Amino acid sequence: MADKDSPRDFRTLIAQFRTSEHWAVSLARDLLWVACVVGGIALALFLICGTWPAVVTIESGSMVPNMNIGDLVVVVQKDRYGELMSWEEGKAAGVPKFNSYGDVLIFRPNGNTVVHPIIHRAVAYVKAGTPITEIRGNQLVTNYTADHDGYITWGDHNPYPDQFSRYEAIGTPEPVKDEWIVGKALFTVPLVGYLPLHIWEVVIVVVIIMALHELWLRSREEKKEKGSGQKKRQGKRK
Repeated sequence: MADKDSPRDFRTLIAQFRTSEHWAVSLARDLLWVACVVGGIALALFLICGTWPAVVTIESGSMVPNMNIGDLVVVVQKDRYGELMSWEEGKAAGVPKFNSYGDVLIFRPNGNTVVHPIIHRAVAYVKAGTPITEIRGNQLVTNYTADHDGYITWGDHNPYPDQFSRYEAIGTPEPVKDEWIVGKALFTVPLVGYLPLHIWEVVIVVVIIMALHELWLRSREEKKEKGSGQKKRQGKRK
């Protein structure tokens, strides 16, 4: 008997949740609606872009002036919407990307999943054992041999390629293997990236605003009910 009543009880709870005027339940409904909208947007981005995360934020000035701090970058799978091109390939094909040649990669340096991905331009693809003596223009680099196949990457604002620089958390990045690539940049939205950088502050502010809004609505309804009750009592006295 209890099993037969369970679906009915569940439907009753759902109906009460949908129609309750209690401010806490109303706030919970709003938060659930926001979560569904955000989840739907995230799913749509994943289906369109084919990778996750589908958006990242520029947090440093290494790609200035073509990408600036606070820009939101939409990321797609590396071979989606055209094959991945290095600076050399892009220049040969005459296909510019973000005011220069070569796709801008989002990759995990040395395959490290702990540090934030790097967002830099692919300038050349090298084979294992290839001695690299020139990367771009008149920038000469000698006595470097690639340990494995991969991309040489370079921040547009940096003086040297990543593979000839040193980072505190990872040391010197190796040529970027295909499996280390999260995706490539499709386009940027200026300044919007500041929201993800301060996501918890934004969430707290939104929740507070929603709670205050629900309390204000509840207070207004109570005042209306009191006013209506007073009018009825005055009418009876007359």
